[in-house]
Amino acid sequence: MNSYELNKISKGELKKIFSRPSVANDDVIEIVRPIVNDVKNKGLKAALSYAKKFDSFSGESIFVSKKEFNSAEKKLDKKIKTALINASKNIEKFHSKQRPKSYEVETIKGIKCRREFRAIENVGLYIPGGTAVLPSTMLMLSIPAKIAGCKRVTAITPSNDSIHPAVLFAAKINNVDEVLKIGGAQGIALLAYGDPEFNKVDKIFGPGNKYVTAAKTLVSIDPEGCPIDMPAGPSELLIIADENARADFIAADILSQAEHGIDSQIILITTSSYLAAPVKSEITKQLEQLDRKNFALGALENSSIIIVEDIDEAIKLSNTYAPEHLILNINNAEKYINQIQNAGSVFLGKYSAESIGDYASGTNHSLPTYGYARSISGVTVEAFMKSVSFQKVSQGGLNRIAQTVIDLAETEKLDAHANAVKIRIKK
Repeated sequence: MNSYELNKISKGELKKIFSRPSVANDDVIEIVRPIVNDVKNKGLKAALSYAKKFDSFSGESIFVSKKEFNSAEKKLDKKIKTALINASKNIEKFHSKQRPKSYEVETIKGIKCRREFRAIENVGLYIPGGTAVLPSTMLMLSIPAKIAGCKRVTAITPSNDSIHPAVLFAAKINNVDEVLKIGGAQGIALLAYGDPEFNKVDKIFGPGNKYVTAAKTLVSIDPEGCPIDMPAGPSELLIIADENARADFIAADILSQAEHGIDSQIILITTSSYLAAPVKSEITKQLEQLDRKNFALGALENSSIIIVEDIDEAIKLSNTYAPEHLILNINNAEKYINQIQNAGSVFLGKYSAESIGDYASGTNHSLPTYGYARSISGVTVEAFMKSVSFQKVSQGGLNRIAQTVIDLAETEKLDAHANAVKIRIKK
């Protein structure tokens, strides 16, 4: 990680430091496009072919059977089951408060407007599984889907034959309706377009690699495809630390994100010019203990340390970057909550490790990357729902609002709109 003093670098250099690794660029889109189109036209047959090609799938069926679910539960260590159940309870407890409430307003006498919420009926969950097993993502996506009331929840995850028991157990305890042993662009396309043996979904959720992200983008702009939650890219973390922060804590948080993959990015912004050296030393020491050391080393090449004058300046920089995860490893962290404008999820104080939010605090870990935190939220219960508006107009209400509607319609030269009101007044 290179170190910089903010007052000694130009705006152009800062922009370069803050630039994310490119994902789902034109080259990736062109690799993925024929795969998506092939599955769109040939369905399950094409999807299965690509699963065999890219993931060495060798099973008889990509659909997980009841027998496989039961077998997974028996194989899984009791302490892992307990951990998944405990995490599920916390996630459900937090997300259950997100279910939106309907309301009605009488805008003028005789006109009542109402907003009702409905669950999206069929949703697809993408659970990454290429370089790491992620039962936590199954929890983070399936729990809000079930709280929302989605009728059919389908999950897909790449597999060469069988899915890790922890992923299947996480699906089972949260009543996921079906799990498919397929991932990548072919899995996204199958969710979006379906097949005579597999009904398409109405919306796709979940993070993935650059090919998954590209496929999600393509199906979301195809009228025959389906919407997506967000174009989630590689994991990213920004840490703001003061002179009281412990270097070993910071290094551990940096590496917890870096081990996700070589495209991950971490930014440390600190008010202490003396913190950079011990943090780098701790990173070197802790790296040696990691199984995914090579992934972390790749991510550290995309990462930087920036030294600033004060916490206000650090937060201003953070809002510009709009990180997926933000850690405030500073004294009186809660004092600065109102200044945080752009972030996916925020961790307050030195004991709030980002990995706690990844697994079990209760908040969701499927969050906006690439600076999308400036405009969108992470996955919530509301994301699995849509609202429907209703209005009821009485004769008196019609009379009171008629002229307003007629005048606006005639201004826009939409005579039929105006006439739909005029004809009711005459009657």
